Amino acid sequence: MKKLAWGLRGVILPLITPFCEDLSVDYAGLAHLVDHYVDTVKCEGLCACGTTGESPTLTHQEHKEIIRFIVDRVGGRVPVIAGTGSNSTAEAIELTADAKAAGVDATLQVCPYYNKPTQEGIFRHFQAVAEAVDLPQIIYNIPGRAARNIEPATLVRLWREVPQVVGVKDASGDLHQAMEILLAAGGEGFAVYSGEDILTFDLLCHGSHGAIAAVAHVVGREISAMCRAVWSGELTEARRVHYQTMRVVEALFAEPNPIPVKQAVEWLGLPAGPLRPPLGRMSEAGQEILRSAMVAGGWLPKT
Repeated sequence: MKKLAWGLRGVILPLITPFCEDLSVDYAGLAHLVDHYVDTVKCEGLCACGTTGESPTLTHQEHKEIIRFIVDRVGGRVPVIAGTGSNSTAEAIELTADAKAAGVDATLQVCPYYNKPTQEGIFRHFQAVAEAVDLPQIIYNIPGRAARNIEPATLVRLWREVPQVVGVKDASGDLHQAMEILLAAGGEGFAVYSGEDILTFDLLCHGSHGAIAAVAHVVGREISAMCRAVWSGELTEARRVHYQTMRVVEALFAEPNPIPVKQAVEWLGLPAGPLRPPLGRMSEAGQEILRSAMVAGGWLPKT
């Protein structure tokens, strides 16, 4: 079996989708964000239409257009990964095929949510997407949203039996589970990315490829620096960065993602706009927690 080539390491930013006041997509704002996070923050990759991009409230047409827009705007400067997963296998195949036609480098495939398939059903879902669309596939394990955990044995089986499966975004919050995956397949080249931002340092120390990190909207440079420090053996420096960013990382999840992230992006003077219902603006109490953490860390000026 020949695996598809994949070796991206570092910080992949799951980009927010900025909206206008009428809740239409703000494409001018999206262009500004792409350029900022690629050229200024220098994230190693971008992920379009993930959880942080409010994919649940995008229409299929918007979803496809946003991915095409981001690919065109990036223009090959960094890899683009498209969130094209679904709890419907047919829908995931449709979105993935369109993303491939748009020119993405890989797709992020969330565990089928709500309908609660078995581990065998999960395996066959990802296998079907891979057989339909020949494109590197990063599995997204987020049991808190999907209501199903993808077991380590299922992930290792996918890695060994499906050539398109190249890695996982691990948002299980279970460090032991992540270690089991790395022990079984990490040495074979399987890419594990942290999807639980408070655990990025821990996963790096255990051999991860980096992070697909919503918090990179605020601390992208710092998380990239932490990755490089771990990989060069400078663990004291990596640990310093971890603790430097810990409070703001916690604050960015004081309310469900991407509510705090969009608030932080707005405070940083970047395009964000409102959230689409049922998500709404961050509470005053949440804003106070987030602002205090950003001011304390130097990401916002004192007022």
